[in-house]
Amino acid sequence: MARGRIGKGGRDERRPRRGRRERAAADSLPPVGVADVVERDADGDLFVRLVKAADDAPLARLAPDPRERAAGAPGLGDRLLVRLTTLETGEVEARLIKRLGQSAHRILGVVRKGRGEVRVEPVDRRSKESLLLAGADAQNVSEGELVLAQVGGAAERRYGPKRGKVLEVVGREEDPRAASLIAIHAHGIPTGFPPEAEAEAEAAEPPTLAGRTDLRDVPLVTIDPPDARDHDDAVFAEPDPDPRNKGGWIVWVAIADVAAYVRAGSALDHVAAQKGNSVYFPDRVEPMLPERLSAGLCSLREGEARACLAVRMVFDAEGRKRTHRFHRGLMRSAAKLSYEEAQAAIDGRPDDRTEPLMAAVLSPLFTAFAVLDGARAGRSPLEIESAERRIHFGADGRIAQITPRASLPAHKLIEEFMIQANVCAAETLEQRRTPLIYRIHDAPSEEKVQALVDFLATLGIAWSKGQAPTTARFNGLLAGSRGGPHGEIINEVVLRTQMQAVYSSDNIGHFGLNLDRYAHFTSPIRRYADLVVHRGLIRALGLGDDGLTEREVPRLPIIAEQITLAERRGMAAERDAADRYVAAFLADRVGAEFVGRITGVTRFGLFVRLTETGADGLVPVSRLGDEYFVHDQHAHALVGERSGRRWRLGREVEVRLEEATPITGGLLFEMLSEPEASDGLPAPRTGRRGPGRAPPRRGGPPRRRRR
Repeated sequence: MARGRIGKGGRDERRPRRGRRERAAADSLPPVGVADVVERDADGDLFVRLVKAADDAPLARLAPDPRERAAGAPGLGDRLLVRLTTLETGEVEARLIKRLGQSAHRILGVVRKGRGEVRVEPVDRRSKESLLLAGADAQNVSEGELVLAQVGGAAERRYGPKRGKVLEVVGREEDPRAASLIAIHAHGIPTGFPPEAEAEAEAAEPPTLAGRTDLRDVPLVTIDPPDARDHDDAVFAEPDPDPRNKGGWIVWVAIADVAAYVRAGSALDHVAAQKGNSVYFPDRVEPMLPERLSAGLCSLREGEARACLAVRMVFDAEGRKRTHRFHRGLMRSAAKLSYEEAQAAIDGRPDDRTEPLMAAVLSPLFTAFAVLDGARAGRSPLEIESAERRIHFGADGRIAQITPRASLPAHKLIEEFMIQANVCAAETLEQRRTPLIYRIHDAPSEEKVQALVDFLATLGIAWSKGQAPTTARFNGLLAGSRGGPHGEIINEVVLRTQMQAVYSSDNIGHFGLNLDRYAHFTSPIRRYADLVVHRGLIRALGLGDDGLTEREVPRLPIIAEQITLAERRGMAAERDAADRYVAAFLADRVGAEFVGRITGVTRFGLFVRLTETGADGLVPVSRLGDEYFVHDQHAHALVGERSGRRWRLGREVEVRLEEATPITGGLLFEMLSEPEASDGLPAPRTGRRGPGRAPPRRGGPPRRRRR
């Protein structure tokens, strides 16, 4: 990794300074504005940012609406009309006026018939509003159909459910693929391709050697998930024969040359920019490019000549990058391998496919990775563990099982090689003074760090707020707690302390990777940002006439904002689909008991993640006991106002599944464990009360508060 030398106690002044971008003054905010829900903290509180505000504008905490039930509250990705107020503490508070966007005018829902009425019940568990169908709309739909309906049918009524008009029948709720369909429509994921884009893809021709470096004799291999259909990247490594670099390595990373087929301003380019990225659901993919390209001419298929943009990197024996050079080439993949196949081979279990590749390809790859991994450890990027789950489908299209995703050295090999290639792309474009879209990741805000400090104090762990929050400090905290009673939840809270990575034409570095410059280069089949970076490299290095255009350059800030929003839209849709599939998988196990861990503490209840499946569900505060619970923000706990007994973030608990609703993805649990005994401290009087059970009225039984 090319990094400047740092003097004792100082930093290289040649590097771009990394740090918090200046925040806009809170008093400059308008009293009312349109805002997106962009963050959720460890307590479940939501934060919004004005749509037209700068990236460094202050976030506003969304105040709870006492009229809303938990299931009807806004969520990440929602667009809202809010009223903004600056509190005495300096914190900006947003109060919901109205939910906007698609959900404000359209409802994706399930047709329900009964009691002489036909209704569309929303599939979004945060929405309470159903639509009443009449006339032809009511007659032409069937029970259980998924429909997209619009508010505002004939003979609108002043009271009761709003009238609706059916716009489209999407499918049926019992369809095994319904969860993905719902997520696609609910989040407005663009689907399909216009005829002109399809025509451009069909007209594409196989690449030739003209204007390209011949890399067909380099035994590059692809290593991907076993079910991957598109292959963006291929890798190869060999010892550096240069005697001046004893023990060094040459690493090749070849990436599909999508820019050769998707020209700026074309129909393909327009739809790719609109989509921003491919969206991956458990049972399907909504691709950024038509299949003719994504799984065909742009995919680095085994044994087939493919256009590529490749970088040749030279590392020394300590894993430090010495030089790199980009080539526009023609390659031929020597093998299509899965992570599991490559790992099994290097672990001493090669098969007929991997045995011939061991000496010349696989062993050098893993040896080179070991060298680079040592340098990576010295760089100390964030080492947050991810508990991802994989959903497996049976032949009937229904979920067969849910398993943890394995984390193999083969995964880390590809990840590290891609990181190095991405750094090379950013460095080259900076050196050539070519505008680019960076992948940036800001350092944690003071507010987030303070919340972490407060939480760690409840565990008896000291964290000096005076020292800068570095990746090395976070890694020390994670390593010290890993395997202990609080390891999992500290990992979770550290994750929530981090900011979200975004695309930007201005560079502030990448905090999580601990890199001063970083750009996405390695996945142009599925990410528009990478395609833009490819065009920048083609322009900067004079590799063709299909590089970044003068028209694109001034639009890079807008493009960066658009693809950031598209990425978050896709991530929200993927999460929602997975939640619905998990709820469908658990629907037959209502009444079963599970072990889980409290991963969220809010004033309205506890979020619990099941150990077995990774499923998240809610235990409402009204089911936690016969006393009033106070939300202690600093301790991340719900505390009994009378007894002081508490439910604390990170605690392992037992719950019973009371309700699983596949159509919304909602899970409701009954708590079986008992709260922890009081630690001798009084219940916090300044905390916010949870909307559970109110204090008993004089002369009567406890009164249940409406939520």
